Amino acid sequence: MDATPRWLTSEQQVAWNSFIRMQEKLIGRLSRRVQADSGMSAADYIVLVKLTETSGGRMRLMDLAKLVEWEKSRVSHQVRRMTERGLVAKEECPDDGRGAFIAATHAGYKAIEDAAPVHVEHVRRLFIDALSQEELNMLARISDRVVAHLERQPD
Repeated sequence: MDATPRWLTSEQQVAWNSFIRMQEKLIGRLSRRVQADSGMSAADYIVLVKLTETSGGRMRLMDLAKLVEWEKSRVSHQVRRMTERGLVAKEECPDDGRGAFIAATHAGYKAIEDAAPVHVEHVRRLFIDALSQEELNMLARISDRVVAHLERQPD
């Protein structure tokens, strides 16, 4: 491996800084809105969205961790907090005595059903409405390309 860093050009640095600034502002605002509107943290919302999008509303802890790109310990702590509030439950995995499923409860489904319509309005107001359809299409292509690139890279 070459010891010399591959520094960003000024144009690359501008693009990277703009992306990071946009992401931080957008995620920060959406996180605060979810909290204010529903009382759920952004992490609660993300976990419930991922669970309720799956068939049966459940998945293994490690699959959830991979899907949301969190460390196993972070998912475990988040699930514990959500279990205490009745939003999710742990279910034994019949094929694997060591594994468990995390499942959205009735209260979890109700929480996401109540929060999602308001959240999508904030997404529309803060993000979608700022871009043309052509720009949204381009952003989707760019995002898909970066995700595919990341999936080919080792952690």
